[in-house]
Amino acid sequence: MHAIMAEDAMTVRMYYRSILEAAGFSVVEAINGLEAFEYAIAGERPPDLFLVDVNMPLMDGYTFLRKIRAEPGLCDVPAIVISTLREPRDEERAFEAGANLVLVKPVRPDALTVLVRVLCGSRAEQIS
Repeated sequence: MHAIMAEDAMTVRMYYRSILEAAGFSVVEAINGLEAFEYAIAGERPPDLFLVDVNMPLMDGYTFLRKIRAEPGLCDVPAIVISTLREPRDEERAFEAGANLVLVKPVRPDALTVLVRVLCGSRAEQIS
C-alpha cells in the first residue's frame, strides 16, 4: 500500500507518517499540493491513498483535490483531508473539491487507521 501525504508542517507529517507506516503503508511526503500532485502523476502506478492538509503554500489542498479528480488515473484514489479548519463551509469545500473524508486535527492514531482501512477497502485488509 502506498500513500502520498501533502502537509506543510514537518512535525505533523512525521506524526501521520508513523501512523500510516504502522498500518502497512509506504509514504511519500510533500510539503504542498503542487509537490504532491507532481509525485502523483509521476508514479508508475497510482497511490492507494492521499492524505491532504488544506492550508499549504503554492497549492492548497482544495486545488490539489480538484486537480487529482481531473486526472483519469487518480480520480478514484481515496483522499482524506485532515485540517484545523472547523467551519461547516470548510468541510463543504473539501467535499466539493473531491475529498472522501474530512477530519479535524488532531486525529487519534487508532481512528485514522480504521478510517484508512475502510476507505481503502479490501486492499487494506491485506496489511493486517
